[in-house]
Amino acid sequence: MNLKPLSSHVLVEFVENETKTTKSGIVLPDSVEKKEQSKGVVVSVGPGKMQNGTRVPPEVKPGDRVIFTKPWSEDKKMEEENKTYFLVEEDDILAIIQ
Repeated sequence: MNLKPLSSHVLVEFVENETKTTKSGIVLPDSVEKKEQSKGVVVSVGPGKMQNGTRVPPEVKPGDRVIFTKPWSEDKKMEEENKTYFLVEEDDILAIIQ
């Protein structure tokens, strides 16, 4: 997706969570865990937010695998070529997966 976020926004490609199976072989769908975090890959980042007249660069970069809070609003969700993307604030990214 050719999109350049502004300010502290980050474009993240959503990565489906793996299906989990119990020891007895029962497949548990994602809805069972009721998580509000999702995994994704950073596609592009904005230049950072302004703080006291100085631009603070983002801590994430394209290619980083991250855990982020899924936006509640559908207007932050985009789909292209069978891939799902979210435009989130950098503050919505909880961790970088090492």
